[in-house]
Amino acid sequence: MNPPKPPRAITIAILAMGGEGGGVLADWLVDLAEQNGFVAQTTSVPGVAQRTGATIYYLEMFPADASGAQPVLALSPVPGEVDVVIASELMEAGRAVQRGLVTPDRTTFVASTHRVFSMTERTAMGDGRVDAQALIDGARAAAHRFVSADFGALAERTGSLISPVLYGALAASGALPFGRAQFEATIQRGGVGVSSSLKAFAAGFDAAAGPGPEAAAAPEAPAVGPRLTALAQRAAAEFPLAAQPTLRAALLRLADYQDPAYASEYLDLLLPLRAARPDVLDETARHLALWMSYEDTVRVADLKTRRSRFARVAGEVKLADAQLLDIHEFLHPRVEEIADTLPAGLGRWLLRTGWARALLGRFTQQGRKVQTSSLRGYLLLYGIAALRGLRRRSLRFHTEHQRIRAWLATVVELEPTAPSLALEVARTQRLVKGYGDTHARGWRNHQRVLAALPELRHAPDGAQRLKHLSQAALADDTGQALDALLPRAAT
Repeated sequence: MNPPKPPRAITIAILAMGGEGGGVLADWLVDLAEQNGFVAQTTSVPGVAQRTGATIYYLEMFPADASGAQPVLALSPVPGEVDVVIASELMEAGRAVQRGLVTPDRTTFVASTHRVFSMTERTAMGDGRVDAQALIDGARAAAHRFVSADFGALAERTGSLISPVLYGALAASGALPFGRAQFEATIQRGGVGVSSSLKAFAAGFDAAAGPGPEAAAAPEAPAVGPRLTALAQRAAAEFPLAAQPTLRAALLRLADYQDPAYASEYLDLLLPLRAARPDVLDETARHLALWMSYEDTVRVADLKTRRSRFARVAGEVKLADAQLLDIHEFLHPRVEEIADTLPAGLGRWLLRTGWARALLGRFTQQGRKVQTSSLRGYLLLYGIAALRGLRRRSLRFHTEHQRIRAWLATVVELEPTAPSLALEVARTQRLVKGYGDTHARGWRNHQRVLAALPELRHAPDGAQRLKHLSQAALADDTGQALDALLPRAAT
């Protein structure tokens, strides 16, 4: 008769970022184990992955020996030897797989599918986001069992941190030898935020115990309010059904940026493309809306003084009722941004008048901090935001709309005979973004890329070559990658 196998430790790794309650989750698991006949130990290793840094909490729990003998527990996870991995965000899930903590023969992997973008993703010149679906597919392939949902959204919906939601998902996974009541008893013994934590726990449990993720449905057209109903009806009458989600989102964005009349002008500009190839229409509609809502000093001031922004910041720092919140903005407008905000004639005069530029530059070269949580600082930015009604007369508006119309005319001209090339021209808008030096650099790159168009429009692979030029322009902010390609673009 074979001797019984000796018991082994259950190993758990938690990857969580600062402020998400990873330490609380680890403490709950230790208490869960110790209250139910196990010896448990937890350690943590801070990291600097993104924001305040992701921390790896490592736990081992071992069945208590009736003789009183104590096991020797490890202090850090060993690749290939982890039973449960919990990731509070999708990029952290990818890092867990990369570290070898997740294995298909052993690991139950609990991960939230929401994203907190890393600094490299945020600072990329183009769309630097990592493909979320690729991360999910990789995590599913790497794990013995993959339990996933947007646990971040559940935490927001229940007014809680993400840790109790993940705790509920772990309970539903069946990876640990404890029942739901034992998990919930641990929260109750903690004595802090019991009601909200149990609500979040239940949400996570139900999400993990429910059916697996369904195939993504086609995007629905966003709802519009009463003041945009007529414009939405016009869009539905004049443009194909497939373009409606993009068009409605654009109408909402542009009405918020300026006014409904501006959103109506957007539809006017798109009319020549209503019968275009679907992908050309959709991409042009999207990029036109982005370009027409360009960032300027008025827009920045508007966004920084909105009630929703103060509420978001208060939520991010977990502001308590008895606490006060101070928000300081660092603003460094150049003379060019100030000129752009002025009426076109006055702005041009300022830019070409040396003594006026020098005088104004003395007051702007150092930048300044504005406390928007104070009455004085708030009113300063509120006054700048109130210039929205004068935006149509500004130098920046005149400049941007001249560029927009020239770009759009090129797309319209190319679409009937070279739709693939027209599509890539539409996508060059992503080179132009931001304001200040970032915007100036992006516009220069946009001009350099489109300067190759006369040579490319008759080439059989012109669309692909234009795409490569755009990708090179987005590759770095020095322009070296684009410099390397441009001599070959015309060959």
